[in-house]
Amino acid sequence: MKPGGKRLYLEDVTVSFDGFKALNNLSLFVDPGELLCIIGPNGAGKTTMMDVITGKTRPDAGIAFFGDNIDLLTMSEPEIVAAGIGRKFQKPTVFEQLTVLENLELALAGTRSFLKTLRARISPQQHGRIEEVLGIIGLTEQRHSLGRVLSHGQKQWLEIGMLLMQDPELLLVDEPVAGMTPHECERTAELLLSLAGTHSLIVVEHDMAFVRSIARRVTVLHEGSVLAEGNMDAVQNNPRVVEVYLGE
Repeated sequence: MKPGGKRLYLEDVTVSFDGFKALNNLSLFVDPGELLCIIGPNGAGKTTMMDVITGKTRPDAGIAFFGDNIDLLTMSEPEIVAAGIGRKFQKPTVFEQLTVLENLELALAGTRSFLKTLRARISPQQHGRIEEVLGIIGLTEQRHSLGRVLSHGQKQWLEIGMLLMQDPELLLVDEPVAGMTPHECERTAELLLSLAGTHSLIVVEHDMAFVRSIARRVTVLHEGSVLAEGNMDAVQNNPRVVEVYLGE
């Protein structure tokens, strides 16, 4: 089957580790500009799915397309990044001894070396993009603050900003609100919703209140396959989902 205009298209993807199927004929899609939330118990295959999309793990079977023509299974991890897929891991990985501005400048540089980047002159267009991203992530006033003095939430937003400097078409975001205050959770929801439309997003999260605040479509993974899919109400009222995940 062809992707048919989907931003991301996975079909019958299977990944085995020593006989254990981390993904078992997994099929899912993301539309252009869509924000898809993925939930599921530990061991459901969420991380392995993201590893396949980003080229870290090669599946035993299945297909994975980015857009209609980009076969992700034939590409290296750097090639997949260059094609327009960015991944944010659960733990922020900002440069704590550099300022917010310097972190964004480094992200803008891509594959250039660290020293060359610090010595490079930022073009007016690049400077404009940095200012735009600072506004999007809400850190304009913290531009000269070192990464190490930022709050946990601010570090998460900065890392999202670093991804945005590469202008990805698809962002994979892993548990963005783990450890955040309620106010930071609310701000993160606003940030991710503001990105949808311009970008496609896959958000993996355990916080059900947060998922409800951002999700139009939710996919539930269990034992490496899609267990259920739909809006939040449909998913939360699905007897199988309650049995294997929500536990109520």
